Amino acid sequence: MRGPRLDRIDRHILQLLQANGRMTNIALARLVGISPPPCLRRMRALEAAGLIRGYHADLAPEALGFAVTVFAQIGLASQAERDLKAFEDLVLTWPEVREAHMLAGETDFLLKIVAPDWDSYQRFLSDKLTSAPNVNQVKSALVLRVSKSAPGVPLADGDETNASHDDGPDPNSERVIARSR
Repeated sequence: MRGPRLDRIDRHILQLLQANGRMTNIALARLVGISPPPCLRRMRALEAAGLIRGYHADLAPEALGFAVTVFAQIGLASQAERDLKAFEDLVLTWPEVREAHMLAGETDFLLKIVAPDWDSYQRFLSDKLTSAPNVNQVKSALVLRVSKSAPGVPLADGDETNASHDDGPDPNSERVIARSR
């Protein structure tokens, strides 16, 4: 599946914002080589197109008292759509679960769970996760250390794997992305 048409400036905006979402429009415009008003228009168009879903702070779990991270592989007794949806809805109510991914294959869901300590995780496991309706199997894997944590997607200038693009900015300085809808 190909993404929307992005020119070099759009890709550069995405790359810079992915690395630093707090960057001001003025700094962003300077770095991509355009003036602030068209930079802001481009940024808003990227947001409206759904390419930028939001901005957030990358918090340090350990510094905030969450020393344990566990990936739990969940097997459900039934994979009927209503049962999958019910499990997804339940997971949304658990703040300990930071990510939930439905998978193809032997495991139905992969959950990323944080807890202050191992005992807290075990309480979550027995009080909530294994007692949840339709949960048939849970395999827990304790994270020993994080070797890599990169937000977003790889956006090298000239990368054609996720979006087609032009070799430069649109000569009319209008949004390339707006025309691709």
